[in-house]
Amino acid sequence: METYSKRRAKSTADQEEMGLLNHLPPQATDLEEAVLGAMMVDEEAFHKVSDTLTEDSFYDRKNQYIFSAISKLVSKQQPVDILTVKEQLLSDGNLQEAGGIGYLSRLAGQVASAAHIESHAAIIQQKSKARRLITLAGDIQSKAFDETCAIDDTIQDTQSRLYKIAEQNSKKEYEHINPVLDRAMARLNELANNHGQMSGLATGFTKLDEVTNGWQKSDLIIIAARPAMGKTAFSLSMLANIAVRFQKPVAMFSLEMSNVQLVNRLISNVCEISGEKLRKGNLARNEWEMLDAKINLLRDAPIFLDQTEGLTIGSLRAKALKMRNDHKVELIIIDYLQLMSSGMRNSNRQEEISIISRSLKALAKELEIPIIALSQLNRNVEGREGYDGKRPQLSDLRESGSIEQDADIVCLIHRPEYYQIYEDNHGNDMHGVAEIIIAKHRNGSTGDVRLAFHQNFATFDNLDYSRTVKSKINKKNQDNSDQQAATIETNAPIDPINENFAPRPVEF
Repeated sequence: METYSKRRAKSTADQEEMGLLNHLPPQATDLEEAVLGAMMVDEEAFHKVSDTLTEDSFYDRKNQYIFSAISKLVSKQQPVDILTVKEQLLSDGNLQEAGGIGYLSRLAGQVASAAHIESHAAIIQQKSKARRLITLAGDIQSKAFDETCAIDDTIQDTQSRLYKIAEQNSKKEYEHINPVLDRAMARLNELANNHGQMSGLATGFTKLDEVTNGWQKSDLIIIAARPAMGKTAFSLSMLANIAVRFQKPVAMFSLEMSNVQLVNRLISNVCEISGEKLRKGNLARNEWEMLDAKINLLRDAPIFLDQTEGLTIGSLRAKALKMRNDHKVELIIIDYLQLMSSGMRNSNRQEEISIISRSLKALAKELEIPIIALSQLNRNVEGREGYDGKRPQLSDLRESGSIEQDADIVCLIHRPEYYQIYEDNHGNDMHGVAEIIIAKHRNGSTGDVRLAFHQNFATFDNLDYSRTVKSKINKKNQDNSDQQAATIETNAPIDPINENFAPRPVEF
């Protein structure tokens, strides 16, 4: 049997036969020298290329030392010339490694100005990216031959590193205010012509849409709560409104539940059948009729589900781009953020969450659609007492403050009834009521929105404030089971359930 070392030697021999290992890495040392020389004769040269080049962009190690010295001088707002660069290199202990004063003099003497420096920098950066790709290709080959490496992990790591290479040091273009003003005025006129209609994607929750004006393009929205508060239920209720009611394409990435489990919960939501009965298949006659009548609402709905475990940012980006291009997806929901992976090795969890949140915001901007990420809250809320104490706060966001920093909107879900709190501070009945606390809104106001929560179906709905609500319960005369059963009354008739009715299979 052929061993790994023999296969590796054979692969290396094959590459040598093709001449691949005899090639010098992509480089442009003459342009590197021209760029560094220009920086020492023109004080504006560094700023023209500082968002394109880094120390690692240079192939020649001497040039890396010199660029690093120039960067330090600029950061200290000191002049850049042969003498100051020499002193900085001396201070860093790198003067001899950087070629000495003779090499610095040659660099400055061979250019007269910073003409074409941006074009030169772009070529240097392209060569740098090519070298990174070659290194990545070698790592991929090595891992592919290594039977101890999981292929799926290698693929995800490759996607993440490719994304990093593509994005690193991409030149950030600026523009004059006039064309931006033109776009802003065009958008304002468009909104005016809509006669007050929402500018964003409607959620179907009237009061929430009034505050947010719908989910806006390029926004990162965080929906956070403690376990069992209804994060997934809220996102599925919103998904049903947007995709089924409004026929807008939505993608949902679930890292915790399978696609079948998600669809079962959607069936419970849309068909108004208890999730427990769906799990057991124990449906009464009227429930089968309800299922038959409403199941087709879900069929052919523009809903796209992905149940990838340990989803990485690179994998998410690739899938999201495909969904956006192929199906014109207008919203992405991720359940939930803490189960994602950055794809980066040797990073602690807080750093990883920071990378994930920044990447999700960047992806929302790239796709120009809102992205909703569900998030866990820490246990601090469990130790607080009283109605206000149990209300979650921004500081309860789990693992990283960068989530709050990167998000455009942060909504916190609170159900007082879960903590056996049945009245608010003003005496209002809170049975079957959930609060959506808009704790951060970068481009709008904050506040609280109250929704109805239906425990049996695990769904959220608009709260009908005109409905008659059950009067306050005398807690001395009601036990906990009675309190748990208390819900907002409706006038909908309830069909009798024939307990002897035999369930039948149904096709979806």
